[in-house]
Amino acid sequence: MSSDYHPNPAINQSNVLGTALASCCFDPLTGYYRNGFCHTGNHDVGQHTVCAKMTSEFLNFSASRGNDLSTPLPEYGFVGLQPGDYWCICALRWVEALDLGMAPQIKLEACHESLLNLVDIDTLKRFAL
Repeated sequence: MSSDYHPNPAINQSNVLGTALASCCFDPLTGYYRNGFCHTGNHDVGQHTVCAKMTSEFLNFSASRGNDLSTPLPEYGFVGLQPGDYWCICALRWVEALDLGMAPQIKLEACHESLLNLVDIDTLKRFAL
């Protein structure tokens, strides 16, 4: 177990609004640490900090970029995502989708504050659920 693993969702990480990071989704269980939150740490190279509501368009886009989120991988306990599911996605993938007009809507309260290093709050608010 890595030194930055935090199974407790009450750890002191904040969202893009400056308040306590809210949960993203427990079914399917999301997050780099699979605790339902878009927590991040030193080992989260992909920065899974964006709580996004999946759409068919985004799922297809992600698959076209080599990250198929729709296909179940039972050997990893991954059921595959459907439109309407919430998932902690990589910040740079969301920014790429944003630049191409395919960014899904997001739960601001569940997006990690580090996302503000890539995208300004006004832009994020335009995609808020």
